[in-house]
Amino acid sequence: MTDADGSSSAAPSAQQTEQSSRSLWGLLTGRKVKPRDGRQHDESTETSHGSNGASRPGLSNLRRMQISDVAIPKGEIVAIPVDTDLADLVEAFRDSGFTRLPVFESTLDMPLGMVHLKDVALQYGFDGATDDFDLKKLVRPLIYAPPSMPIGILLQKMQSQRIHMALVIDEYGGTDGVVTIEDLIEQVIGEIEDEHDVDEDQPWAEESPGVYVALARAPLDEFEAEVGIDLSIPDSDDGADTLGGVVFLLTGRVPARGEIVKHPAGVEIEVVDADPRRIKRLRLQVPKVTVVASEPAD
Repeated sequence: MTDADGSSSAAPSAQQTEQSSRSLWGLLTGRKVKPRDGRQHDESTETSHGSNGASRPGLSNLRRMQISDVAIPKGEIVAIPVDTDLADLVEAFRDSGFTRLPVFESTLDMPLGMVHLKDVALQYGFDGATDDFDLKKLVRPLIYAPPSMPIGILLQKMQSQRIHMALVIDEYGGTDGVVTIEDLIEQVIGEIEDEHDVDEDQPWAEESPGVYVALARAPLDEFEAEVGIDLSIPDSDDGADTLGGVVFLLTGRVPARGEIVKHPAGVEIEVVDADPRRIKRLRLQVPKVTVVASEPAD
């Protein structure tokens, strides 16, 4: 199978992939990585898997993981039709929080490319007041890749072509998912936090009265003490130590981005950020806790 630029999607040899991985690691970290023998390579791969088989960030993921392991599924893609006007486009950027959005003709299976927030800002601003807006003029190319491609190969293509978003195309030519360069880099160096993310030292922040934005790994007991509500799961034999663990126990799966989960205690939990493998950030709307004053003794 070939991708959109006509190049073969077949995986390179093990030696080429190893060299590519070392080169990419050097670009990402600024360090020189020496070649490793087969025994060391095997040990590294085992470490990246962990004792429970879950993937951990590491250089070996560039070879071992495929695009399908990290891509956002089709049903969760935030994309816009090519006939979108400027006001709706700005609203889509604002609501999603993304800086790049795929653009399609009539359905996601007919993609045209992507639009970058920077291009919109430079050419039109954000007031939405223009009569000559044409989204087609802002569309940039995308990379199209099969789900079986190793993520290291896609990362190379993104770097060489300077295109930081790829659509995953299935065997029938339909859109199967989307992946960004950030998704790939996180498999090597761990989760990337930007200036809009919750501070690691402060795992949650009160966005507005009774509404909290929190990391999924925020300690459950500390958050319960903060809001004064017990978030343990009734009739559950398993306990959760984090807010993300509570959501997983309530749903029995990794919920999709944008999904809202209701806790029996009355807390409404929105999944702000997640990928197919883990929950990242949550927004919790906590009901007011009514404190009943005790009556004075007779």
